[in-house]
Amino acid sequence: MSVEERRALEGEIVRKCLARSEKQCSFVEQRNYKVIYRRYASLFFIVGVDGDENELAILEFIHCLVETLDRYFGNVCELDLMFNLEMAHFVLDEMLVNGCIFETNKANVLQPVQLLDRSGDPPDDNTVT
Repeated sequence: MSVEERRALEGEIVRKCLARSEKQCSFVEQRNYKVIYRRYASLFFIVGVDGDENELAILEFIHCLVETLDRYFGNVCELDLMFNLEMAHFVLDEMLVNGCIFETNKANVLQPVQLLDRSGDPPDDNTVT
């Protein structure tokens, strides 16, 4: 998939999710993908998966991610993510390995993140965890 095709697909998915009401299901199909999303206040978390994934498991993962970000940031909001995107990615990297859910224990996920905070160094993208 080219970069332009990917951008177009992402735009379609975001517009589709934003247009849905809160009473509608959090699962939609877009092309060959299942899209699972969840809205928390002004934040939308959107995950695209293939047809073999369990939608409820992904919805639970999104909830676990938001709870973990809440614990780290203290009631996460869009400004936390905008100004600390690398830390949000670091939290996500601790939870996923090779695209698969690896860790959902919040304490285990946050332990290396808090160690990084104490050291004062930004995360290195080349570090293997």
